[in-house]
Amino acid sequence: MRVLGVDPGLTRCGVGVVEGRPGSPCRMVHYEVVRSDADLDLSLRLLNLDRRLTQLLAEHKPESVAVERVFAQHNVRTVMGTAQAGAVAILAAARAGLPVQTYTPSEVKAAVSGNGQADKAQVTAMVTRLLRLEVAPRPADAADALALAICHVWRGGARERISAAVRRTR
Repeated sequence: MRVLGVDPGLTRCGVGVVEGRPGSPCRMVHYEVVRSDADLDLSLRLLNLDRRLTQLLAEHKPESVAVERVFAQHNVRTVMGTAQAGAVAILAAARAGLPVQTYTPSEVKAAVSGNGQADKAQVTAMVTRLLRLEVAPRPADAADALALAICHVWRGGARERISAAVRRTR
């Protein structure tokens, strides 16, 4: 199964694509960070993200998409930007006819490190090890996106495949 993971953000949106099966090692296909200038109008930032995600979905042809679920923070502005970027990712996946699953940061951390409270360095180290990469993915947004994709393969892959197959038969 091929999964595109998205760590949403307006300034830096991590994207990672992995292949694998539940219970088996995953293979890294691609990762990057989609960036936008904080001085740009919000609509242009969201459009930039939508265009790049649409390109990546067409290029890598994932079977499903995993997006980090927005969690409560004290900075409302950051939460709003993250939620907007996450909504763009969900919409791009839906437009492509792909199933989407959201995961909390602690679900992803627990899936890749065994510790729902792991810090960014621990997550990056585990992603590097799990994907057998020689160099850690940078910045952390890219590693987080890969972690989301790994989490989805290991935790939700089978359910999403069934859901997608049901949709195709309608």
